[in-house]
Amino acid sequence: MSELIIIGYDDHTVAERANNKVLELQRDFIVDLAGLAVVRVDTDGKRHIDTPGSIVGRSTSSGAIWGAVIGLLFLAPGLGLIVGGAWGALMGKASKAGINRSLRERVDGLLEPGKAALVVMARKVTEDKFSAAMAEFGGTVLKTSLSDADEKELAVELADSQG
Repeated sequence: MSELIIIGYDDHTVAERANNKVLELQRDFIVDLAGLAVVRVDTDGKRHIDTPGSIVGRSTSSGAIWGAVIGLLFLAPGLGLIVGGAWGALMGKASKAGINRSLRERVDGLLEPGKAALVVMARKVTEDKFSAAMAEFGGTVLKTSLSDADEKELAVELADSQG
């Protein structure tokens, strides 16, 4: 089971500091990352997604799932028009896995111009130590869990939509 944790911040600098802390927590084995990104919104409302290359893409399926999560949460409105039916099927699978419209709307609410969010997808996390370490940064926390079965189903759907 993976944990998807999204923390919204009023400031990009704080999100970057929190990102660095998560990388430190990974080195200390408090979190085992499947994906990590800082999403910031500039004053014009354009979203920018920064991911450390060393985290994403360790395996094809986890990289594909991470890409889908980022797309579903931050790029979905535009992509839906581009890829049509396959995207609709993927959205259905993702909704079953806990990445539904409600979560996407809550994420959108965090990301107003000038704000940022830290997106963490963890295979394993020591909740108490992670929470204590991240508390210094504050922020608004959104969280969902993706079961192993949901992840596998999402990976299969991704493979089918790309094939």
